[in-house]
Amino acid sequence: MESISQAPDIWFPNIGISIDSIDNVAISNFLGMGFDIYWYGILIASGVLLGLLAVQYEAKRTGQNSGIYMDYLLWAIIFCVIGARLYYVIFKWSDFKDDLLNIFAIRKGGLAIYGAIISGVIVSVIYTKIKKIDFFKFLDTAVFGLIVGQIIGRWGNFINREAFGGYTDSFLAMRYKVGQIKETSSEVLNNLKRFKIEGSEQIVEYVQVHPTFFYESMWNLGLFIIMNLYKRHKKFEGEMTAIYFLGYGIGRFFIEGMRTDQLMIGNTDIAVSQMLSVFLSLFSLLFIIYNRHKKKTILL
Repeated sequence: MESISQAPDIWFPNIGISIDSIDNVAISNFLGMGFDIYWYGILIASGVLLGLLAVQYEAKRTGQNSGIYMDYLLWAIIFCVIGARLYYVIFKWSDFKDDLLNIFAIRKGGLAIYGAIISGVIVSVIYTKIKKIDFFKFLDTAVFGLIVGQIIGRWGNFINREAFGGYTDSFLAMRYKVGQIKETSSEVLNNLKRFKIEGSEQIVEYVQVHPTFFYESMWNLGLFIIMNLYKRHKKFEGEMTAIYFLGYGIGRFFIEGMRTDQLMIGNTDIAVSQMLSVFLSLFSLLFIIYNRHKKKTILL
């Protein structure tokens, strides 16, 4: 049994970083209304705001009216939240079939990014058709906001103690107190290696896991940098979107394989996000190859 002077809430033992206390709730009883504001919501809102700034910058750089993206965002937020929840509910139906009202309890967690992305694309199709603007040019601009939001939003998973991976003793291994892990993740705890740490006052039990939230946030940051370095050299409208889906799909495929809270297809051992990642990556690669070949033919 290991021993430390104080048992932190979150601990990275191999790099010597610990967080003594961290609460999911940022503001309790907001304005005396009995309403709590969670860090997860603050981070998501921050991601949306910074993503909008990134999109407006890109729109101005490419000579577009940045106001159309603000209008789009107002619709997208609503339908992306609905889509993210529906995607989660569909693949976790057994958790909701006996309590349908729980479908609406999104403050308890249960939003899937792929559901939000799919909904966002559908709204984009309708919006660009109504506004009579180029769909692929629109996506190539909006995608910069999407990836910024993902980079920031994943840190909400860190604070919520969710979306983590299986056991590891790697350099970035992370420990969560067992008693503070979200209830929605409790089903996986019995399959994880546990550590008992003797603190100053008590013995505390931890799981030691892959910080997959960090892996995905950093992968997306690297992809965001690559996209910004390349964007002035893009060959056709839609290429930046295809690069995003290709890069994100590859990263998500491997990171999803580490996670312990995967959404599965029916009663199989096939993770739906991994299958969707493979499809999106292959489709995006073929889309890039086809359009580059087509562009070359036109130039000749």
